[in-house]
Amino acid sequence: MQTRILGKDLTISAVGLGCMGFSHAYGAPTEQKETVRLLRRAAEMGYTFFDTAEVYGTPEDPHINECLVGEALAPYGDQTVISTKFGLRFGFESGKVPLPLVPDSRPETIRKSVEGSLKRLKRDHIDLYFQHRIDPGVSPEEVAGVMADLIKEGKITHWGISEANEEYLRRAHAVCPVTAVQNRYSMMARHYETLFPVLEELGVGLVAFSPMANGFLTGKYGKGEHFDAKYDYRASMPQFTDEAVDKNQRLLSLLNSMAEEKNATAAQISMAWMLCKKPWIVPIPGTRKEERMQENAGAADIKLSQKEVKALDDALDTMEMSAVFGVAAK
Repeated sequence: MQTRILGKDLTISAVGLGCMGFSHAYGAPTEQKETVRLLRRAAEMGYTFFDTAEVYGTPEDPHINECLVGEALAPYGDQTVISTKFGLRFGFESGKVPLPLVPDSRPETIRKSVEGSLKRLKRDHIDLYFQHRIDPGVSPEEVAGVMADLIKEGKITHWGISEANEEYLRRAHAVCPVTAVQNRYSMMARHYETLFPVLEELGVGLVAFSPMANGFLTGKYGKGEHFDAKYDYRASMPQFTDEAVDKNQRLLSLLNSMAEEKNATAAQISMAWMLCKKPWIVPIPGTRKEERMQENAGAADIKLSQKEVKALDDALDTMEMSAVFGVAAK
């Protein structure tokens, strides 16, 4: 697979693999041996960038996703780049199921988190360490100061911020240069495009999560879909309602038309659109199917001209579409 550079010098595959869904949020967890097998298949396909977090897990084993990523990628060593995250802790004291997640970026919490992640990932350093969510109780300068110390100590080599805004990013970057932000970005969620000039100015990359709007832009979901509310967050996501399927037909038709023209799939076009927009954008779609991993990797080979990207942008600008998880309808 082609590669891209985040920040100054972090080289990764042009499409990464979001690993959360193996353990969390998209149905009952995948059997552990099968998860390890699929992660290793992804590495063999050319994926070198794998994204996880300390809170991707189950009530029985809240940190299981990191453990499985660490086990699966151990044979590949430095051939693979792992990003994981700190800054959300489980609210065990709440007594609720599922466990609520509480922002917590206090220095002592970060220190505990990094040691736990290193152990679970079976690594002596973390390649890209993201603050999972901004903690309103801790300043960006304080968080960035801890990151600078962890880099000096060799425990991490790069750091980033998920769901970053401009002020927080600038203040943090001034203390310890940020390699990437990880924000929700897709054809249905473009609100972070206002941050693009800042990313270009600072030399910060964008890791795009939910690049296919939680799978909706694959075009594989129609009316009458059923998701298990106990395990699958899509059960409450607005883009999967019958009304949304009707409302988004123009968007799906646009994707299918371009896909036919490029001998591609709708899923591939939805990612090629962002890959061809900026050289520093890397989508991290999640999947638990080997054929989808192959399909998603192929998005990096599809070429859209700047004229074609603009035509898609112009169409999206004027198109009515449903709300998508995390973003209101327009």
